[in-house]
Amino acid sequence: MLNRVAVLSDIHGVLPALEAVLAEPEVSTADRIVLTGDITAGPQPTQVLDRLTGLGDRVLWISGNADRELLEYRRGHRDTIPDPIAPWAAEQLREDHLGLLGSLPPSLSLPVRGLGQVLFCHATPRDDEEVVLVDSRPGRWEEVFDGLDTDIRTVVCGHTHMPFVRLVHGRMVLNPGSVGMPYGRTGAHWALLGPGLDLRTTHFDIEAAVTQVCQESSYPGITEWADYFLHARATDADALEIFAPRDGRDRTS
Repeated sequence: MLNRVAVLSDIHGVLPALEAVLAEPEVSTADRIVLTGDITAGPQPTQVLDRLTGLGDRVLWISGNADRELLEYRRGHRDTIPDPIAPWAAEQLREDHLGLLGSLPPSLSLPVRGLGQVLFCHATPRDDEEVVLVDSRPGRWEEVFDGLDTDIRTVVCGHTHMPFVRLVHGRMVLNPGSVGMPYGRTGAHWALLGPGLDLRTTHFDIEAAVTQVCQESSYPGITEWADYFLHARATDADALEIFAPRDGRDRTS
C-alpha cells in the first residue's frame, strides 16, 4: 500500500514546468510519481524524457494519445498528426526514446492508502482519446466505466488539461490538469493522492520559462507556442467549448 502518489499529466515536453513540479517537497518525497500520458509532444521532448528516466523506478509511466501518435509517426504508421508541434517533436526523439514510448501501458492500478485500488489512465480506462468532462452526463460515465473491476473505486485520468474531482456512480474521478499546457489559468497543475485526493498548482516564473523554452527549442514556431501555452491564453470556457461536443452530451442520458 502506497502512502503518497504524485500524479503528473500532460507535461507536453515543457521542461521548466516539469522541473517546478519535481522540486515540490511532496513530489520529491512521494512513494511514486505516476505520469498519465502526453509526456513528450511539445517543445523539449528529449529533455523531458531524459529528466524523467533519470528518476528511475519511482516513476511509473502511462502512454497518452500524443505519445502514441509520435511513435506511430516515426515508425511510418501515420503521415500526419493533428497537433502542429507533434511531427517536429517526433523527429527529435532518439531510438531509446521510441523504445520507451512503445513499451508504455495504456493504464495501471495501484493500492493507495485511504483510496484503495486506484486506476490511472490517460483519457478513459478504455481509450486514450475519449473525452469526459466535469459536467459529462451520468450515462457517458457509465459507458466509459463499462467492464471496470468493481474493486476500482477511484479513477485518475488526464487528456483534457482541466483539473477536477467529482463523484460518478460511486467512484471518485480525478483529473490533475496539465503540467505543461494548462487551460484556464497559469501554473503547472498536478495532484497528490493518499489518503485523499488533492489538486495542486505549482507557480513558477512564466516569463523566465518562456525565455528558456524559446532558447532551448528549435521548433520553428516556438515563440508563439510558448507565449500561448505557458500563459494559458486558452480559457477553461474555450476548452470546454471545443471538448464538449466530443463527450456525447447531445445524446439522451
